[in-house]
Amino acid sequence: MLDYSKEADRYDDLRGGEPRAAAAADAGLGLVPPHARRLLDAGCGTGIVTRRLAAAREGLRVYGADLTYAMARLAAARLPGAVVLADARRLPFADGRFDAVSTVWLLHLAERPQDARAVVGECARVLAPGGVYVTTVDKAAAHNVGSDIDAVLASRPRRAATDEARAVQSYAAEFGLVPAGQARFRGQGQGRSPRRTVADLRRGWFVTLPPGDPLSEGFAERLRALPDQDRPRPDPVFTLRAFRKPADV
Repeated sequence: MLDYSKEADRYDDLRGGEPRAAAAADAGLGLVPPHARRLLDAGCGTGIVTRRLAAAREGLRVYGADLTYAMARLAAARLPGAVVLADARRLPFADGRFDAVSTVWLLHLAERPQDARAVVGECARVLAPGGVYVTTVDKAAAHNVGSDIDAVLASRPRRAATDEARAVQSYAAEFGLVPAGQARFRGQGQGRSPRRTVADLRRGWFVTLPPGDPLSEGFAERLRALPDQDRPRPDPVFTLRAFRKPADV
């Protein structure tokens, strides 16, 4: 598992930077009702997407929350006075505080299904009746673009996805939320090259392949044998799902 305290300063540069953030923010806002006045971006990371959410729509006040201090510090510099250090499983906000809540690239980080369920439950709790919860789903699957890199990695050990779309929908339903649309966007600048994938292996990107493990080194050797070591393969395409809290709740 990546150490996000150490990753914070280079996080944006390694993940597509502003183009990817713009694509995520545009797609997310397309699912947020025009009447929304308060939006919480839970698990906001460095705030690169959060800032774009705040700037894109006049009259929309955007707040951020993140569990990692180094990430929240960067986000707070982008949105002064609007970011808190908080666990998305226990948000420090009153019931019904927000007209919209987003979790972009967060649920897949949950260690257990019950953690992902807890995040969805908290987002539903702080959502006002008539509000919308927007979240990415199936992140790991999006990175499988059918490339030669994916073929090499196909036999690696897998961990069950905690952001699998059907599971997220079941959590949303459990907390009284109903489906309200979906969108897709390209993760610009995230197409993997063989050399970058080897570097990711050594940084702990793949949770079932610990850095330095003989199995990890075997995959690294096969990746180094691929052609065009620095040519990025196609970008992933991510999926957003939206869920509405009925107005009569």
